[in-house]
Amino acid sequence: MAGGGFGNEGGNLKRAHLYEYKITNYFIFACLVAATGGSLFGYDLGVSGGVTSMDDFLKEFFPKIYRRKQAHLHETDYCKYDNQLLTLFTSSLYFAGLVSTFGASYVTRNKGRRASILVGAVSFFLGGAINAGAVNITMLIIGRILLGAGIGFGNQAVPLYLSEMAPAKHRGAVNQLFQFTTCMGILIANLINYKTDKIHKWGWRLSLGLATVPATLMFVGGLALPETPNSLVEQGRLEEAKRVLVKVRGTPNVDAEFADLIEASDAARAIKHPFRNLLQRKNRPQLVLGALGIPAFQQLTGMNSILFYAPILFQTLGFGSGASLISSVLTSGMLVLATLVSMALVDRFGRRAFFLEAGFEMFCYMIAVAITLALKFGEGETLPKAIGWFLVVIICLFVFAYGRSWGPLGWLVPSELFPLETRSAGQSMVVCVNLLFTALIAQCFLVSLCHLKYGIFLLFAGLIFIMSSFIFFLLPETKRVPIEEVYLLWKDHWFWKKYVEDDDEKDIRKPTT
Repeated sequence: MAGGGFGNEGGNLKRAHLYEYKITNYFIFACLVAATGGSLFGYDLGVSGGVTSMDDFLKEFFPKIYRRKQAHLHETDYCKYDNQLLTLFTSSLYFAGLVSTFGASYVTRNKGRRASILVGAVSFFLGGAINAGAVNITMLIIGRILLGAGIGFGNQAVPLYLSEMAPAKHRGAVNQLFQFTTCMGILIANLINYKTDKIHKWGWRLSLGLATVPATLMFVGGLALPETPNSLVEQGRLEEAKRVLVKVRGTPNVDAEFADLIEASDAARAIKHPFRNLLQRKNRPQLVLGALGIPAFQQLTGMNSILFYAPILFQTLGFGSGASLISSVLTSGMLVLATLVSMALVDRFGRRAFFLEAGFEMFCYMIAVAITLALKFGEGETLPKAIGWFLVVIICLFVFAYGRSWGPLGWLVPSELFPLETRSAGQSMVVCVNLLFTALIAQCFLVSLCHLKYGIFLLFAGLIFIMSSFIFFLLPETKRVPIEEVYLLWKDHWFWKKYVEDDDEKDIRKPTT
């Protein structure tokens, strides 16, 4: 088939049919606590756009933008917020995150997933505190850098932690707890922004300072977290690993799964340079799909532009400050609802179906936004309220499609693809590429909106078509395949099988001299 799907759902896998598990309270606790790491990422995504649209914040740090906003200049409506220093306030966090994720890779591999979660919580707490007390742009940027380091560590460790703790049958839903808490963070941040916008002079400080709350919860909960069995085996702590596996699975019959962990760990120990190993020919599918393609395309959907700048975007479209924040609450609420739908159904229908169906919808919605803006919005014209609310509905539908596809699956699928020997390095690449494109989109969206106008949405539509084709042709189905046996999928894929031939097969074909 064109997509190279794995039709028998693991029929060729080695020990998967011997795995046993129960859903225990211990397992539920560990996953819920770890998933709070997503709330750090989500809270910042939600709070940044709201704060940068607040008049009190603009007066203190960006007075030129405030004066431009109040003056109703006869310039194109698309350019009201075009300021690179303002966008640097948002994007500096993501540039810091992509750098810190390489340090997170070392900690995650050598000290464990739990250690990275704790480091991320501390760094995010410090960043939130500094931003709340900022008196100049330098303090704002320093705070954002610390927030970025926290997100770099958290985003590196949490998806791995959830995927490794989950039984294969429920891995999709469990991993998407990260996306769910991310979406809840966005929603809560938008609700807080709506309230603090009415607290003049210092409301924005409260919005930024409350970032310390999820960081505190993550740190305190992280102290009680068990390390994943995969990580313990990787560190050579075999007896402890088996005890944790028995406790997490709720059964003493874990020999088959534990044997797979040992086997994967033995292969991992032979790899001294995991980043270099990731570049090898046999790891080409994981590199292209997991480390580069999916995390880049997740940002190129245009979704994060809407999340970053939803209040600014809606103000640009003619909504007042309060109405624009309400619109942001609506979009973030749709994101939470979509994630619940994805969690409930992704392990039944599979990853590819969600990617492709939602991709078609997202393409149509972006075309609709572009056409509407081209016809009804432009140089100093007031956008009719009916058209404005039509755009809100279309954006909400776009968010709903993204929230059940590229949003959660952009983290889930890469975390499933890497073998243990390159898993921490691979996840670092995922986070690095994700945050690099997040930062570039954050830095370039407002200036692109200014110059391309409605054409920016046509550009996103074209990118969505390309990424959907990428998924259709290159991604096999990974639902219900044990994480340590996903590598066997590549041997049956129409395209990737030529890259993952066994070494002994290649040796046979080598000419003798």
